[in-house]
Amino acid sequence: MSYHSFEDLEVWQRGCRLAVDVFRAFAGCKNFTTKDQAQRAALSVPSNVAEGAERGGTKEFVRFLNIAKGSSGELRTQIYIARKLSFISSKAFNALLNESKEISAMLQGLRRSLASKTSPKEKRVRRRMPKHKPEN
Repeated sequence: MSYHSFEDLEVWQRGCRLAVDVFRAFAGCKNFTTKDQAQRAALSVPSNVAEGAERGGTKEFVRFLNIAKGSSGELRTQIYIARKLSFISSKAFNALLNESKEISAMLQGLRRSLASKTSPKEKRVRRRMPKHKPEN
């Protein structure tokens, strides 16, 4: 996978479009809490892709992709609840749900791809210090 900037990544582009679609779908929602949470989760997906890419290390990028994937799951949960409460239409529900699932799968694929290319230095795990036994 080769890219010059996070703006080149399809997952970031689609995440941005999803965020715009969430803002539009929830525009008429009178429940501020639900609307705010859904919008924040939707913004978090492409924002974390961008932040991770800009951090400069594969390990950091993977960590932020994990956060983005978590936000995608959070968004899907809010979409389900919003539909059950009739805050969004059935059409918006289906479109948002399908797109968020596809983006989540893309994040997983990118995560897996990057993790397989992590340098040995980045894979190193700090060794645990031996536990000291208390003296009697």
